[in-house]
Amino acid sequence: MNIYISGISGTGMGPLALMAKAAGHNVCGSDLNKGAILPELKRANIEVKIGPQDGGFLKEKIKDGVDWFVHTSALPEDHVELKIAREAGIKITKRDELTAFIVKELGLKMVAVAGTHGKTTTTAMIVFAALKLGLPVAYIVGTTLGFAPSGAYHVDDKFFVYEADEYDRNFLKFSPWLSVITSVSYDHPDIYKTREEYAKAFCQFKLQSENVIEKSDISEFTLAGEARRKDAALAAAAIHEMAPEKDIDIIVDILNDFPGVGRRFERLADGIYTDYAHHPEEIAATMSVAQDEAEKQGKNGIVVVYQPHQNTRQHEVMDGYFDAFVGAEKIFWLPTYLTRENPDLPVLTPYDLIEKLSNADRAEPAEMSDELYEQMLKYRDAGYLVLLLTAGPADNWLREKLV
Repeated sequence: MNIYISGISGTGMGPLALMAKAAGHNVCGSDLNKGAILPELKRANIEVKIGPQDGGFLKEKIKDGVDWFVHTSALPEDHVELKIAREAGIKITKRDELTAFIVKELGLKMVAVAGTHGKTTTTAMIVFAALKLGLPVAYIVGTTLGFAPSGAYHVDDKFFVYEADEYDRNFLKFSPWLSVITSVSYDHPDIYKTREEYAKAFCQFKLQSENVIEKSDISEFTLAGEARRKDAALAAAAIHEMAPEKDIDIIVDILNDFPGVGRRFERLADGIYTDYAHHPEEIAATMSVAQDEAEKQGKNGIVVVYQPHQNTRQHEVMDGYFDAFVGAEKIFWLPTYLTRENPDLPVLTPYDLIEKLSNADRAEPAEMSDELYEQMLKYRDAGYLVLLLTAGPADNWLREKLV
């Protein structure tokens, strides 16, 4: 089957492209910008067109035959490639339907990891332990992995480990053999209008699952941060379900050596880290990891640079920031990265959000600039652990500065 993926190089679509290619399908696609998975796509010999998505590349591929057009949730309804695919009569879906098709086609048992926070790390932990133990697993993880590709399939794989995202109700397309629920609070107000609606979706997901794991003992884990120890405990429980013959002590030892993943407390340089956290509960969990790590390294404290993600989300979560940054010596608060916004909501400023903090006296508005970068280096050189928290462009900004 010939598959074209629009938005192919990002962490949502790239791993799916890798798995689809490994499963025997012809895969190609386009992206406006170079995403994190682009190097892996190139290594897999998947053809990718980077740059303006004007439709030229898609038309060229349609001549050779395109059976399925898959696109990201971020693609607007009037997008050129979407229009061309419609006019050509090609099957059009988002990633969930293609994922479900491949899993059914290959006869895999789905191990789905869902939750408001922690699902990427937990999914990666399951994959890490499964590979170490030699279990037959295909997988898709929504980030880069230092120990393996972000998506893979091998002939004779039995399980499919999947990061099941609740955004756009993606996870409700599946009926997993095993579901691991990391946490349920509230997020994505642009999709779920109320907390009740959000919780109901997770209840439905659990009903669609044959087996569910929500809690496990963390006492044997030594990873930095209680949140990471909880993730590891859930991963261990999942591995035990997948391979009950494996010694639990060996599973624990493997997970205690988990090396981490891209964009989850990722070390960019000496004393400088980046993390995807952009929700108060995620931030608090990452601060716990940072505090443990700072103490282990003998740092003087933690300095945070924070870029909020989506103004619509800020209106929902702003009161949750109260103690999310406890433990930070200094907080540089960037303007909110705006995407998929409700135009009727006023844009909250850094001042509006900082005033919600219990330690507001340690925070100040900032901009992505040479001045901010110099401040980050100054604190790093003074013995502080510097942590960037963002789901927006600040991550690329910092990486480019550090080159």
